[in-house]
Amino acid sequence: MSGDWCTTDGARRLKDKIEAYWRERGFDVDIDLVEAGFIAAMRSGRTDVRSNMINGMPVRGERKSDDTARMARSMSKHSGESNFSWAS
Repeated sequence: MSGDWCTTDGARRLKDKIEAYWRERGFDVDIDLVEAGFIAAMRSGRTDVRSNMINGMPVRGERKSDDTARMARSMSKHSGESNFSWAS
């Protein structure tokens, strides 16, 4: 299904699409794919698309090193903060 952004392939296509969109506009966004495993309510597996964007907009300012950005995302995942969801 080409419009299914929750599969691994769909999430990867969505990641590429978001990165390309913001790259064309001069922004460097950091997007990760997170395998959520089997979800009983969906009766399937799910892959989440997570980013460092706030409300769907790139964060302005200095670029963080890869390690710093990874650590910040990891901390936000465990603190209960929700990330912006992309839907078609």
